[in-house]
Amino acid sequence: MNMIQAINSAMDVMMARDPDVVVMGEDVGYFGGVFRATAGLQTKYGKTRVFDTPITEIGIIGVAIGMGAYGLRPVPEIQFADYIYPALDQLVSEAARLRYRSAADFTAPITVRSPFGGGIFGGQTHSQSPEGIFTHVSGIKTVIPSNPYDAKGLLISAIEDNDPTLFFEPKRIYNGPFDGHYDRPSKNWSNHPLGEVPEGYYKIPLGKAATVRAGEAVTILCYGTMVHVVANTIEEMQVDAEIIDLRTLVPLDIKAIEQSVKKTGRCLIVHEATRTGGFGAELSALVQERCFYHLEAPIERVTGFDTPYPHSLEWAYFPGPVRIGEALKKLLKD
Repeated sequence: MNMIQAINSAMDVMMARDPDVVVMGEDVGYFGGVFRATAGLQTKYGKTRVFDTPITEIGIIGVAIGMGAYGLRPVPEIQFADYIYPALDQLVSEAARLRYRSAADFTAPITVRSPFGGGIFGGQTHSQSPEGIFTHVSGIKTVIPSNPYDAKGLLISAIEDNDPTLFFEPKRIYNGPFDGHYDRPSKNWSNHPLGEVPEGYYKIPLGKAATVRAGEAVTILCYGTMVHVVANTIEEMQVDAEIIDLRTLVPLDIKAIEQSVKKTGRCLIVHEATRTGGFGAELSALVQERCFYHLEAPIERVTGFDTPYPHSLEWAYFPGPVRIGEALKKLLKD
């Protein structure tokens, strides 16, 4: 399966298992979603469980929170993460606080799916990575898969979770892994081991990182599309790096991070989002607090720049092999 098919399969499995699971959003019903992630679900489960909404992100999330409090498990889609900002009040003030405010009398078991990230020539309104905004909010979980197998298992876990979850889908790798070289032929998931996705039910626990590659020279912390860009870069450079795919930003597998950095003594953090206030800053602080006496070089970050996402200069902004390679050389020079 590719990632779109894996996500569709996860929703299909959960809708078959639990009649309280409903899917909602702009064009998710008859049209099957702009990326076809919900294709066929309305035909199979009907218009009361898979339905289109008006173009109102605050309305989509507000209704989903009410449905969740009533006992349903909504899976609302925000068509692009760039358009999630109108829903911030409902997500931050209502969904994230509902369990705490009601002393657990009510919960908001909603899973907000949204494609995010760049590398598709989408410009400033279809390429943003807003995950850092939500990791700052207590009460919301933030999940970002990097491959079809993880996407299905993590989405099932998110839907079953009783707390609100932001499930950001890196759209650059919907159809195949991306090595960071935009001028090379694209790849698909059909020949990749993590494209082998079981048809039935399985789940991957939230808060558990994956060691994509074991190594001794440096630890690289990344997630989403960057996992593949990093893996290709270290292969080209022949660097013995340990790659940690975070998978879940909140809750964070700090134990896996700490164990790896204490082993390698060096740490590089890579993400697409803008640098200032990005999740990489939190990762850097955590590594510094927990691994200071094991570090042999300052922590490095490779991120997007502190500008709107540019269309014409996308590959200068996008953290690719050149900038990642420069950071690795700096880390390893001593």
